Amino acid sequence: MSGVTVADACVDKFNEIKMKKTLTYVVFKIENRKQIVVDCEGDKEKTYADFVAALPEGEPRYALVDVEYETDEGVKQNKLCFFFWSPDDKTTVKDRMIYASSKDAIKKKLVGVMKEVQANDPSELEESEVIAVMKK
Repeated sequence: MSGVTVADACVDKFNEIKMKKTLTYVVFKIENRKQIVVDCEGDKEKTYADFVAALPEGEPRYALVDVEYETDEGVKQNKLCFFFWSPDDKTTVKDRMIYASSKDAIKKKLVGVMKEVQANDPSELEESEVIAVMKK
């Protein structure tokens, strides 16, 4: 546990994406090594590609994405997925450590999110990779 807290606005955005279905994604960041806050969001017009583009190249982030995919039976589905973006080669060890040790703090607030993707490289964010996780 890192002592990092979760801002109420993060829970509000979680409820918005889960219940109201008005957002495609919400990206969270740790501010001043003290609190997890909302970094940016994408409305329903935004795509998965927009989400990937919103992630900074050299800083870790948490995110919640409403992933739309098709089952093997051809049924369209949406599921919320928690993302932990921590690019290995572009971030400091200190940043990676604080994000890794604070992940449980935010996950405890996001009740009912079943899927999780940890990406340390842009290739791990490819939509086909994420859809494979969603289908498991």
